[in-house]
Amino acid sequence: MWNDFRTLYKKSVFMKSVQSKVITALLLMVGLFISNLQAQDKKSEKQQAVEKMVSARNYVFKVQTVQPTNPSPNRQITSDYDVKITPDSVISYLPYFGRAYTAPMDPTKGGIQFTSTKFDYKAEVRKKGGWDITIKPQDTQDARLLSLTISDNGFASLQVISNNRQPISFTGYITERKSKR
Repeated sequence: MWNDFRTLYKKSVFMKSVQSKVITALLLMVGLFISNLQAQDKKSEKQQAVEKMVSARNYVFKVQTVQPTNPSPNRQITSDYDVKITPDSVISYLPYFGRAYTAPMDPTKGGIQFTSTKFDYKAEVRKKGGWDITIKPQDTQDARLLSLTISDNGFASLQVISNNRQPISFTGYITERKSKR
């Protein structure tokens, strides 16, 4: 009788252990499913915000790294360099590392700094998501072409082709343009 009682006790303890493990696994799976749904919602919100900025032509490209054409290494940017794009203007405040074929008249204008109000803007949707944007300023000598590639989640790369400098590339992200108050 005592052996039967012990066997029954061991089976009930074993079953409780199995049940608790199954319940724990189910709770973990439900938690992962809910967090995955929340992450997809956040991603969807971010993609909608990026799409809204690009379609409105109202955003700022913030620079994080620079890749000069010459064989020098990439440079991390710690200062606040950007390109502001609005429907009626392009304002560039970018650094430049590389070979310039002509020196600027004003030594304080060493980077790629200009404001253009006359430019061609062309945006194409990429096959795998995101946009290819081509900006051709017509009223500045600093840049001939700005080629911007933006991903769905806001990461971007910019290549600037100048009339009198080697091309240079930047990586970073786009963000909402702050309105002036």
